[in-house]
Amino acid sequence: MQIDIITLLPELLQSPFQHSILKRAEEKGLLKVRLHNLRTFAVNDYGQVDDYQYGGGAGMVLMIEPIDQCISALQKERKYEEIIYLSPDGELLTQQLANRLSLCKNIILLCGHYKGIDERAREHLITREISVGDYVLSGGELAAAILVDAIGRLIPGVLSNETSALEDSFQDGLVAPPVYTRPAEYKGWQVPDVLMSGHEANIKKWRLEQSLLRTRQRRPLLYQKWLETP
Repeated sequence: MQIDIITLLPELLQSPFQHSILKRAEEKGLLKVRLHNLRTFAVNDYGQVDDYQYGGGAGMVLMIEPIDQCISALQKERKYEEIIYLSPDGELLTQQLANRLSLCKNIILLCGHYKGIDERAREHLITREISVGDYVLSGGELAAAILVDAIGRLIPGVLSNETSALEDSFQDGLVAPPVYTRPAEYKGWQVPDVLMSGHEANIKKWRLEQSLLRTRQRRPLLYQKWLETP
């Protein structure tokens, strides 16, 4: 998979992809992340990519021309299944959405900045808009890093134990159950006996019960949605 990220601040995104799982994914040739500075396609020699908004109002807006030229240049190299704009009012990122996107071969991510991007880019160039939560960030870079991480770890071969991703929170519509490791007793705090019993059926049953309990307590809306799922 290749993910091309269009941004005003490529240096902000360099570190997240040079460590841990995403770095190993690139070393294995399973994921390639390329950063593209939008100012490369500036409308003048001063590097301008933004301007005041028509109708007045506070905040600058990223211009349609450099966005269009950058996306067009990338599309000459390869075909993209999705061109995604990271936006607070986009579709909320979920595990199910990350699963679907992990099946893509090529994706473009556009990071907004300032007041946003010219609406014509959203109308004519963007295929999907995604939000990482109901809050506003200074720009789309950190949201892009979150999305890449969520997608990248799902690519087959990226995780050393691929079943690990299948047991993550939200994969089955529930949050994950509690997990424990050694020592079995610490300060009088005990690991549940069932986890050390070696009885796989009982362990599986306990984990499901705990997932249901934790989801009902901590994410009641998610729990209700799970109950209503056929």
